[in-house]
Formats: sequence, structure tokens, C-alpha cells
Amino acid sequence: MKEVIKEFTEEKMKYLRLLAQRFPSEQSVCTEIVNLTAILNLPKGTEHFMSDIHGEYGAFKHILNNCSGVIREKVLLALGDELAEREVNDMCTLIYYPKERLELLEHRGTLSYDWYAETLTRLIKIARTESSKYTRSKVRKMMDSDFAYIIDELLHAVPDEDDNQVRYHEKILDTIIRIRNGDAFIIALSELIKKLAIDRLHLVGDIYDRGPKADHIMDLLMQMPRLDIQWGNHDLLWIGAACGSYACIANVIRNNIRYDNLRILESGYGISLRKLATFAEKHYTGNVIEASVKAINILTLKLEGEAILNNPEWEMDDRLMFNKVNFREHTVRIGNEDVKLNTDEFPTVNPRNPYRLSREELEVMKDLAYSFTHSARLKQHMDFMLKNGSMYLIYNNNLMFHGCVPMDSDGSWYSVKLGGRSYQGKLLMNICEKKVREVYGGERSRENLDFMWYMWGGAHSPACGRILKTWERTLIDDEFWWKEPEDPYYVYCRKEETCVRILEDFGIDEKVSHIINGHTPIRVTRGESPIKAGGKLIVIDGGFCKAYHKKTGIAGYTLVYSSHGMAIKAHGAFTDIHSAITKQADILSTTDLFEPEKERVLVCGSDVGDEINSTLQDLEELLWAYRTGMIR
Repeated sequence: MKEVIKEFTEEKMKYLRLLAQRFPSEQSVCTEIVNLTAILNLPKGTEHFMSDIHGEYGAFKHILNNCSGVIREKVLLALGDELAEREVNDMCTLIYYPKERLELLEHRGTLSYDWYAETLTRLIKIARTESSKYTRSKVRKMMDSDFAYIIDELLHAVPDEDDNQVRYHEKILDTIIRIRNGDAFIIALSELIKKLAIDRLHLVGDIYDRGPKADHIMDLLMQMPRLDIQWGNHDLLWIGAACGSYACIANVIRNNIRYDNLRILESGYGISLRKLATFAEKHYTGNVIEASVKAINILTLKLEGEAILNNPEWEMDDRLMFNKVNFREHTVRIGNEDVKLNTDEFPTVNPRNPYRLSREELEVMKDLAYSFTHSARLKQHMDFMLKNGSMYLIYNNNLMFHGCVPMDSDGSWYSVKLGGRSYQGKLLMNICEKKVREVYGGERSRENLDFMWYMWGGAHSPACGRILKTWERTLIDDEFWWKEPEDPYYVYCRKEETCVRILEDFGIDEKVSHIINGHTPIRVTRGESPIKAGGKLIVIDGGFCKAYHKKTGIAGYTLVYSSHGMAIKAHGAFTDIHSAITKQADILSTTDLFEPEKERVLVCGSDVGDEINSTLQDLEELLWAYRTGMIR
């Protein structure tokens, strides 16, 4: 036993008495010390990193089900010598979608006693292979409680001289099949195998927008026991909308109308667009959708301009474009050039005060704000986002954030002014997270709601790092004017010395650490690699969103960090869940093990290990207190 302090403060004694309620005897403390010490010497759990899901529920669910290709690897590891390729595909699809696949096989008439016996035996082999790196108690906690005892028995068979246990386990399987409980047992085993393959999921931002079913993704995430989220600018936009920010609400509606995603607003979150549609039909031409697009565009541009005017410290006056419009000629002055606008419909814009909402527009926004702030399902999802999210996270020596650490043109930190004070680097990230939590917690002044819009698209927002050309992309057809200047971070981060400086600013040992970034799609078609700055930076936005597939050449990345090292998995395009079930259309993934570990990483070398060591110190102090009679 380690040397412990023999005189405790009163606060320490209060803590030890509380700890004694959980471990009420000397033996219970000894048992836990033995258990935790053993856990320290197991391999660390496998972490999966993903980013920029953008509402692509089908592809995201499938990658969670196939665990970024890890399930196929485990099937081959456990059964590779037994199965032909077709049988491997059959087994993988069953694990991915057990309920749906069983229904299909029953309809085809292919289920039989022999099929169940063979399939259950194979699933147990796979689960046994996967569970070997975890404690028996941890594996049991992952099991369906209805089957935990039976699965635990089957996973821990011990050969004996008379094959008693073999016969015992054969009888268990025989009974399961005979009483027609095989389907439920296959589903329970399949879910356990998937849980064992991903110990922790890191989502590096942008769950929302573009794709149609971000709300379904949130429902899925809420079922996962171990995950964290680093907020992206699209996520922060939705948090701002849920808080009632008019500028955020207008952008959320604009984004989803543009991508034809009205379902998430109306049926997903119960956001009524009726008042907007009625207003749009009254003032703008075209059918109801076309008129609504025009109306929300103008509302967005007005509200963004108003936020910029209210916050001169942002230094974004160059984005006040309505001031430069010639409404007679339908042009806008950019630099020394008069650029033609694509519309002459500005029925609610007063040239003398172009950012002021009309009375009707104000009524529309009040109605929309009420819908957003009173949506129970949206609140549930945003509560989860705040509870499990942050601007950045340091975990197992990896620094994760979605956007950037704002920089100046010379590569030095850029100082962002917020509330009259300047912040940069890690301190900027910290103050931004503090303000987001304050706003969501109820401090919803105009300044704070404006801040939520700044996080979405401000010139130096660490969640974005781009000057969003919403105005030009809306009212100018010439794409020359659409180019969005990026923060110098996106140039300097490719240099190893910059990444080292960032890691040092966040207090991490640069020799063993990485920055894991999202937000910027990697264009594989141009030969671009997600691994940059000598391996210090890993950018994992590979383009989940279907709209980006042609640009990136792939359909998303997953970074996998197991006890054997780090690997990048590049995913091919996904068809749909129906094809995956009926035609076994898996997502094909290629693997690049780019940073293998010389020795397998154990729990003692991870953040979980640090927590266990801290607990062990407390337990040893409690054990000493029991043995000396300080606590009876």
C-alpha cells in the first residue's frame, strides 16, 4: 500500500465519511482497490472521432452500426477462417441491423433451427473476442439486462475434462431456439458487439443543417452512454435560435428552406412557418416556397446588419451591404465596381433605414421566436447539446475543436473584442463557452443574443473562422463575389510549429499530442490529406453532406484511436438503410494506420487511468482510516 497522509483536515474527513457510505467496510475497500488496479493494466478503450455530420442520418447511423468498419474487422478476426465472403457480409449486416434483417430472412423463409444454432454460436465468438479487453463487470453493464446473465455465462465458458460446460451452454442455446427466443437474443448480442467496438464517441461539431434529419441524429446520440460534442458554428446557430435570437432563427430557417428541409422545422420541432408564408405571399412573387425564400432572405440580411450595427467592436462594417445598394439601378457598390443584383424585389426595405424591420416583419419574427423557444423537443436536444458539449475538449492528449484558433496575418494570436475586453487563444475559447452557457441559462440581453449570431458567422468566431458572404450569395449571381476569406489559422495550422504553439497554449505536451479539427472539407480529389503539420493536425471533415461528395471525393472520415494506435478511415458514399438491409450495401472504408503504438496503450496511460489513480489514492486513505479506527 502506498504511503498515505496520517493526519487529515476536517474537509478530508468529511469526504472520507461520504466515501465510506459507498464502501462501508474494510473488505469492500480492498476489493475495489484490487479491481481498479487490475483495470489499469487492461488495453485502453477504442475512441472514434467524427465531425460535420450535417443531418445525414442514414450514413451516420450506418457508420455507428458498422463502427467505421471495425465490426467487419472483428468478424474476420473471430471467424475469418470459417466464413466465405458472402457469409462475412451476411454476419455483418445482421449485426448492423438485427431486427430488420431477421424480419427479411423470415419473409424469405431462410430461418431454421440450424441457422439459429450456427448464428448464435458465431455471434458469441465475436462478442467473446471483443470483450477480452474489458472487465467482466463493464461488459455486463453494456448488456441488455434481460439477457445479461445468459450472455455472461456464454462469454465465459471454461473447458473442463468432461465437457460439462460445453453441454451446459449447448443446452442454453437449444432452449433459446426451442422457445422461439432466438430473435431477441440475436438482437441483444448484436447490440452488445456494437457497444464493445466504440468505447467513446467524439463529435467534433456540426450535427445540424444541410441534411434532412439532424433531429433523428440527436435522438440517436441521446442513447449513447459515452460521448462528447465540440460545438460547431451550425450547432451554435441552433442553440442561439432556441434562445430566441432573431438573427439565428432567420439563418436556421434560411438554411433549411435552401436545402429543402422543412420537415425538421415543422414536424421535427413543431416550428410553425404559417405566419411567414402568409407574409411572404402578400409581399413577394412566386409560389409559397419561392416567396418564403425571398422573405426569409431579406429578413436574414436585415437582422445580420442590425446585429453588426449594434456591436461596432466586432469591426464588421464592411458587411453592411444594404448601405451600398443603388435601388434604382439594382446594383451594389463593391470596391470600385457596381455589381448587378439578381432581384429588384425589396418591398420591405427602406433605403434610408434598410436594416429596420417593418411592423409585419417584426410580428413574423416574434411568432417564429415563440415557436423556437417553446419547442419541447428542441429544448430537449439543446439541453443535451449543452450538457455534453463544449467549445473544445482535451482528452487523452488530443485537443479537439471544430473551427479555429483565430490568428492575425502574421500568424500571431488575433485578439477578439467581446464586451469591451480582448481575448485570444485558449482564453478566447473559454470566454466564448462561458457566454454560450450564460445565454442558454437565461441571460438573454440583446448583446448576448447578438453574440450567438457572431459565433455562427462572425469575422473572427473560433467556431467558424470564415467571413460568410450571405449577402452576396443571396443577391448576386456572379460566383466571383461569393469567395469567403478564411482566418489565417487555416494557412498557418499546416505548419508544425504553429500546432506546437497551440498545444502549448492549451497546456498539452506537444510531443505526444494532436489537434483534431473539423469544419474544413478535405478534398481528396485534389490529393489533399487529412493528416497535416507532420501529424500534429488531423482534419476529419471529409464531407458527410451529400452536397459535398463531388468536391471531397469521399463521404466522411472517422479517426479511430485504439490501444494499437491511430488510424484514419475514409468512407465511401452510402446509398440508404433499405439497401444496406436488403442488398447488404455496406459503406466501404479504407484504413490508414498512420501512427501505430510501439507498445499497446493501457488504461493506466489514459485520462481514465488518471481518474482511477486519483480514486485509488482516496481509497487507500479510507483503508488507513478504517484500520486506525478514525472511521468505524
